[in-house]
Amino acid sequence: MRISKEKHIDDYGAFQELFGGLDNNVRLLEESFGVTIFTGADSLKVSGEKDDVAAALSAIGALFTLSRKEPLGTQQIEAVVDMVRKGKVSGVKDLMSSVTVGRGKTVYPKSLGQKLYADAIKNNSVTFGIGPAGTGKTYLAVALAVDALKNHEVDKIILTRPAVEAGEKLGFLPGDLAEKVDPYLRPLYDALEELMGGSETYQKNIERGIVEIAPLAYMRGRTLNRSFIILDEAQNTTKEQMKMFLTRLGEGSKMVVNGDVTQIDLPRNVTSGLIHAVGVLQGVKDIAVVRLEYCDVVRHELVSRIIRAYDKAEKEERRAQEASEAKDKGGDALCAPAEE
Repeated sequence: MRISKEKHIDDYGAFQELFGGLDNNVRLLEESFGVTIFTGADSLKVSGEKDDVAAALSAIGALFTLSRKEPLGTQQIEAVVDMVRKGKVSGVKDLMSSVTVGRGKTVYPKSLGQKLYADAIKNNSVTFGIGPAGTGKTYLAVALAVDALKNHEVDKIILTRPAVEAGEKLGFLPGDLAEKVDPYLRPLYDALEELMGGSETYQKNIERGIVEIAPLAYMRGRTLNRSFIILDEAQNTTKEQMKMFLTRLGEGSKMVVNGDVTQIDLPRNVTSGLIHAVGVLQGVKDIAVVRLEYCDVVRHELVSRIIRAYDKAEKEERRAQEASEAKDKGGDALCAPAEE
C-alpha cells in the first residue's frame, strides 16, 4: 500500500547540509528505498510503500543527527542506508564517537564496519582487519595508535609491512635502508605524517625513536613492550613470517594486522600468513577479527564499484577454470586404458 508521510524540519542547518546543494542526496535516498521525496521550505514529504517510507524517514532522521557533526558525503549516506537496511540504525550514534589526533584533528569512523573495527582495536590486544582497498584499515589503525601515544597508553608506535612487489619487478634499488624500503612503506608515512599534525612533528618523533617504521624482517628476535604495532599488507606475509610477528607481542602492547585477501602478491604455491593465522587463531581470547566490506569503502565512491566488478569477474574466472578442470578429469577417466 502506497502512503505519504510529511516530516517537519526543526533544524534548518541540518536540512541545508543534507538537501541544500544539488539533488544528488535526494536521488540517492530515493533510489536506495524506492520512494519519492519532495522538499519544501520547512518540511519534506516521502511517498512510497509503507515499509519503504518508514525506512527512508528513519535514514533521514539519522542523517540529520549525523550532519550536526561533520559535512555529509556519499559514503556517510550509504553507510546510514546500509545500517537501516540491516536494522542497525541505532548504530548511527556510534559514528559520532571520535578520535582526536595531532593538532586537534578529529577522526570519525565513517561506517558501521569502521566503528566495529575501531572498537575491536580498543578492546583487544591483537586485531585482524580484513577488507578491500579503501576501507580505511591503515588510516584508522594509525589514528588509534597516535591517540594511544598521546594518552600515554603506549610509549612507541611501530609500523611495518612485508617488502613484496605488487606484480612487477623493481630490480636493484640504490641507497641506504631507508631509501630502499621507502616505496613499500610510503602509505604508512603519509598516514602518520597527516595524523601527527605535519612533517615537523612526525620527523621529531622518528628521530627520538618514538615512531619506528621498518620492514617486517627487522621484527625478528625482538620483544615489543608498551608499543602500538601495525602490520600492513599482511596478506603478503608467509605463515612463518606471521608467526614470527605475532610472537613479538610484549607487555602493554597492541597489535593490528591489516590485509586484503583479494590482493595477494605471493607466489601461487605459498599460503598467505594472514589467511592461515585467522583460521588458526579463531576463538582465541583477546584476539579479534573484523571483516570490512564494500559498504565500508571511504575513498571515491567509484572505488567500491570497481572492487565489486573485479570481484565478480574473478569469481566467474574461477568457476570457468573449475569447470574446465572437472571436464579434463572426466575426459582422462574416459581415455584411461583398461586394466589387464
